[in-house]
Amino acid sequence: MTEPVIRTKIFGFTLLNHPRLNKGTAFTEEERDAFDLHGLLPPHVGTLEEQIVRRKNVFDQFETPFEKYSFMRDLQDINETLFYALITRYIREMMPIVYTPTVGEGCQRFSEIWRKPRGLFLSYPNRHRMKRILNHKRYDDVKAIVVSDGERILGLGDQGAGGMGIPIGKMALYTALGGIHHANCLPLLLDVGTDNEERLENPLYIGWRHKRVRGQEYDDFIETFVSVVEKRWPHVLLQWEDFAGSNAARLLKRYRDRLCTFNDDIQGTSAVVLATLLAAVKAAGKKLKDQHVAIVGFGSAGIGIANLMVKALIEEGLSEQEARARVYPIGRPGFLVEGVDGIHPEQMEFVRPRKDVEGWQVNDPKRITLEEVVRNGKITVLIGVAAKAGMFTEEAVRAMTKNCERPIVFPLSNPTSKSEAVPEDILKWTDGKALIGTGSPFEPVKFGGREICIDQTNNSYVFPGLALGIVSAQARRVSDAMIMTAARALAGLSPVEQDRKGNLLPPMAKSREISRVIAIAVAKQAIAEGLSDLKESDVEATVAANVWEPVYLRYEREY
Repeated sequence: MTEPVIRTKIFGFTLLNHPRLNKGTAFTEEERDAFDLHGLLPPHVGTLEEQIVRRKNVFDQFETPFEKYSFMRDLQDINETLFYALITRYIREMMPIVYTPTVGEGCQRFSEIWRKPRGLFLSYPNRHRMKRILNHKRYDDVKAIVVSDGERILGLGDQGAGGMGIPIGKMALYTALGGIHHANCLPLLLDVGTDNEERLENPLYIGWRHKRVRGQEYDDFIETFVSVVEKRWPHVLLQWEDFAGSNAARLLKRYRDRLCTFNDDIQGTSAVVLATLLAAVKAAGKKLKDQHVAIVGFGSAGIGIANLMVKALIEEGLSEQEARARVYPIGRPGFLVEGVDGIHPEQMEFVRPRKDVEGWQVNDPKRITLEEVVRNGKITVLIGVAAKAGMFTEEAVRAMTKNCERPIVFPLSNPTSKSEAVPEDILKWTDGKALIGTGSPFEPVKFGGREICIDQTNNSYVFPGLALGIVSAQARRVSDAMIMTAARALAGLSPVEQDRKGNLLPPMAKSREISRVIAIAVAKQAIAEGLSDLKESDVEATVAANVWEPVYLRYEREY
């Protein structure tokens, strides 16, 4: 097989400042001759391995997560191959830095550390230039886009242009965990202003200093963006990320049948939650249809979890009515039951009839609390996507232990400061019996003379593999069945499949292998639904061919 070669006309100082091409001290003597690099580099010819050691030593010297985040962002803008090689070598250690929870602070302080262009900022004042910006030849190889408007960054709210930290972070995981080449990835921020007064008053703020555009003007701006994208890249995968609940679901509904698109907050979250829940019920020696599930925080993410869960329950033999009766939605007004004020239209399909709570012992029938739902509804699974710390009270969690032997408790909100409860408390309240999944990473908890590892039930388990499968198959759409397939593929990799005492999810260090398994399953599902022209016999080879490894290739100069 012929050794891969990169041919480029870029040379000298410009080459060393090109993050996608820079190899630093790893340029060979022959390459230094060809590209006029002598003198610009020290005489030592190094290796990628040496550079990994050098950068890791520097990384370890920083004291705070944000300092480490800033260092990694700089490294990404200097040498992308080294950046990804470092992440893939130390996935478990790097994930909390380049992604949640530290990326939250990265978004809040994005304007402080912004140095070099990465991705695209499409601002409202430049809406008439959108086609020209996106049509630049440097974006010819784009196959996947992650886009946000910065309005609902994790549980931190409106960060305006600082929200770009999320698309940058997500795309980094497309490459580091999924293997999609970084040249095929485009992080993008739709800057329609911000209602965050702290950002608007900050003289360092890099975004458009204007109140957030809403209503028809906002919709027209989104429509312009989508129209340009679908013409520019007919086969592109577009992932919506961290849009406010009022926009997230309706934009997905509006465009999901028009181009290949999904919303990770809705569909990615639901897939990883279902996968972890399937593993948890197996560990408990039960079935999904045996569970009564309370979902706290019934916005777009909560509704997405509920919808996928209903589909899974139907697959286990329940009727749709029976499946919906297993889900207990809890929003700002409390338990969502007929007659309660403040219920949103998108929540209506899960609102429970008033007859379902007849005979319940409650203080106020118009505001039924979480504790009352747990006691009266015999809740066995508690899922939190409310982005409010302390939502899972001791009373509620302790009440779950009377309903089942092994309560399943998932406080999933990010960052860590927004988690509905902390694992140490949950284990204390359940005498160590709870099966726990968290959105942010937590250290193992020592309880009862043993160390209990906490599974991070994070979307990063799903979306890199989902994207790899979609891109490899050149799928025309993202179907609900493809999301379900991703969830079941991940559940099939749970250590619980071999040992009921094992972790609910496989080690994050195996993310690349996990992504390949999910990608193959998703690609085959797309083919089965007629959404891809790829032959099933070619799936594994095609997925493998789309996985990029962070290694240095030989360079030849073009004249």
